[in-house]
Amino acid sequence: PRSPDVTWHDGQISRADRERLLGQRGAVVWFTGLSGSGKSTIAVAVETRLLGAGRLCYRIDGDNLRHGLNKDLGFSPIDRAENVRRTGEVCRILADTGVIVLASLVSPFRAEREKVRAMHAEMKVPFLEVFVDVPRAVAESRDPKGLYRKARAGEITDFTGVHQPYEAPTACELTLPASTQSVDACALQVVQMLRDRHIV
Repeated sequence: PRSPDVTWHDGQISRADRERLLGQRGAVVWFTGLSGSGKSTIAVAVETRLLGAGRLCYRIDGDNLRHGLNKDLGFSPIDRAENVRRTGEVCRILADTGVIVLASLVSPFRAEREKVRAMHAEMKVPFLEVFVDVPRAVAESRDPKGLYRKARAGEITDFTGVHQPYEAPTACELTLPASTQSVDACALQVVQMLRDRHIV
């Protein structure tokens, strides 16, 4: 719990000032889905397109954060919840600078994603949840990191899709059928969503 002695300090420069400087609105695009669904690959493609169009964005990958900020966390439900919370806080701070944040992490529990949505709503930061939807069999057949194989062999535990459930979004901003559409087609849909919502 936050101490009552902690006070928020506002500066003289607002998010709107920073957004005018950049010619875009700060926002968070939160890619969620099973391991192997294509979240990171699509986020990389979106980042490339946005940077190519002169838009400032930053990609946050769940695995990358576990090398530093979240390296003390495991994969139990409690640790996963904290992983999502910390990532959400980082995304919110970056979006407040006027940057478009592309966050990709499994974030398997619906309630934790809704908490992240709420923390962004509190600061009026656009939060766009993108469900990278592939059947579990497809994700497992891809298995780019060999995680499903290790989970099936008992080498790792608490793995989403094998030991723990994945709770798909019920009201996300965009669903990408990544098992039937190309990475490029999926990336184009994300960029179009940002245009439609006047983020860029």
